[in-house]
Amino acid sequence: MIELKGLTKIYNGTNKAVDDLTLDIKDGEIFGFLGHNGAGKTTTLKMITGITKQDKGTISINGIDTVEKPFESKKQFGYVPDSPDMFLRLSGMEYLNFMADIYEVPSKDRQERINYFSEKLDMVNALGDRIQSYSHGMRQKIVLIGALIHNPSVWILDEPLTGLDPKSSYVLKEMMREHADKGNTVFFSTHVLEVAEKICDRIAIINKGKILFCGTLDEMKEHFKENSSLENMFLEMTSHE
Repeated sequence: MIELKGLTKIYNGTNKAVDDLTLDIKDGEIFGFLGHNGAGKTTTLKMITGITKQDKGTISINGIDTVEKPFESKKQFGYVPDSPDMFLRLSGMEYLNFMADIYEVPSKDRQERINYFSEKLDMVNALGDRIQSYSHGMRQKIVLIGALIHNPSVWILDEPLTGLDPKSSYVLKEMMREHADKGNTVFFSTHVLEVAEKICDRIAIINKGKILFCGTLDEMKEHFKENSSLENMFLEMTSHE
């Protein structure tokens, strides 16, 4: 579970990248965070993960305040950033062991998880290669495996499907569904509306740092009083702002 209350981030004194944002992302759901580029999605996710400090508001993950208990809160989630270009001089296996060391994952558990995820995402034969030799999609997959290696209950994914091949994209969406169905939380940002429409239990639309809508797709259709596509509703909603 993720709880955001009055979350605000201000740049240059007056520019509110995120403006008084309040959201509850529940256990057992895939929650889609939708918005144009620059709408405030990544800034919100960086505040949740502690990369960026909020100017106002509170964040709790599984009931743990991220400011009061930063280390304990970070153990609750796995985070995939919007760019997978990191630790490029390490091999895939070195990176995964590094991530497992950070989260103090026992040797037996880490090997089982590395085997499971690398087979699922077709990365077995690439683990010995340096990350700098990987394609964008392969880098995305190795970062994803690293984020999940400590078996977190909360997944925070920033545009996770970008650069993935169709098979890996399908597998990740299946993994997200399975994770949520076990009573866990998946919170991911995207600007690909078709993906959100197919897999999300609830969505929130953000524009210029403010939440314009939060609820199910059926609730959004009821709001617009028509059986419209998510794309049409999204465009209509954001064009008025």
